[in-house]
Amino acid sequence: MLEKLETTIGAIRPAIQADGGDIFLRGFDAESGVVSVELTGACVSCPASTVTLKAGVERILKDRVPGVTSVEAVGLASESAVSL
Repeated sequence: MLEKLETTIGAIRPAIQADGGDIFLRGFDAESGVVSVELTGACVSCPASTVTLKAGVERILKDRVPGVTSVEAVGLASESAVSL
């Protein structure tokens, strides 16, 4: 499952990097289906990052990775972030 998530995020990454940001997988809760990602760079201060996360990243992950129910953003300081 984690490999499929990493591969899919790797496919999404160039589009986010083109706008000056980046995305990293930080965790996956198999029980709830929630994927935790960290957005960095320009994404941190971008008002559209929530739209990117929900309408873009979440939609793609739900389509390509069975079991994903939602995606949430976490930061380095967040205790819920799990380093992989």
